[in-house]
Amino acid sequence: MSSFRLAIGLGVITLIVQPQGAPRAQTYPEKPIRMIVTGIGGGVDFAARLITPPLSVSLGQQVIVDNRPSGTIPGEVVSRAAPDGYTVLFTSGSLWVGPFLQSKVPYDPVKDFLPVTLAARAPNVLVVHPSLPVKSVRELIGLAKSRPGDLNYASSGASGGTTHLAAELFKALAGVNILRVSYRATGPALNALLGGEVQLTFAPAASATQYVKSGRLRALGVSSAEPSVLAPGLPTISSSGVPGYELVSIFGILAPARTSTGIIVRLNQEIVRILAGADVKEKLLNTGVEAVGSSPEQFRTAIASEMSRLGKVIRDAGIREE
Repeated sequence: MSSFRLAIGLGVITLIVQPQGAPRAQTYPEKPIRMIVTGIGGGVDFAARLITPPLSVSLGQQVIVDNRPSGTIPGEVVSRAAPDGYTVLFTSGSLWVGPFLQSKVPYDPVKDFLPVTLAARAPNVLVVHPSLPVKSVRELIGLAKSRPGDLNYASSGASGGTTHLAAELFKALAGVNILRVSYRATGPALNALLGGEVQLTFAPAASATQYVKSGRLRALGVSSAEPSVLAPGLPTISSSGVPGYELVSIFGILAPARTSTGIIVRLNQEIVRILAGADVKEKLLNTGVEAVGSSPEQFRTAIASEMSRLGKVIRDAGIREE
């Protein structure tokens, strides 16, 4: 079977292509492909349904979106699938963050999958209630340090979700003590912030924008490493007093381990080309998601970085899935 070997030297990651994968790729695909997708109706589902029609055309076979309940089920299905390129996974960071939150996960996020491409990312925005007397990240840090344990933040979704980890990473890097108030979803969390029940949250850019524009919330910084088109004019949290801060939701496509290199390369080329299209980019931006498209090695590096950074946050904060 073909495989990836990463040769790392002088900071360069090189893909070694095994020639025995080529014959299989020459005839691939010969039947429909299942794209297992986490959740229904969310950002990953929308992105999958956006790219599968043109992908079906370019591959000459139908690519079927197969929704499975969120959690470990999608990863388990794909990790046990035949490594023939006919079952792939479109998922968010829950695949590689989940093992830090649960004692038993039925797959290894590194050994059981091969990255195809990092497809999209969605930054969060640090927003505060207008009554909080701060207008910058530095001022928020100063206020939090002067009132340890007095401020609180809204966390949406399950423990270990993006808004939860965004806040805990902020606390760790900024050296502040801000208390968590948990809500079941982004909507209730934002409503609590709008009503003044909590002082701040790290909300998806798409969800917070309307309230920032209307003046009902004040935006202090965006969670991505670089400024984002989803939060025009807003500085990064990293450049505003918290060096090294970065936390975005990333979505990507993976195949079962031992899938031939030729098939991985074919899928990567077709999907990256589709993600680069102006129409796809615009539609994703309208939902608060930035199209990316990367090499398999770049996606592998992104996963490793997230596991290293977020694994430490989860361990240090003692976060466990509720």
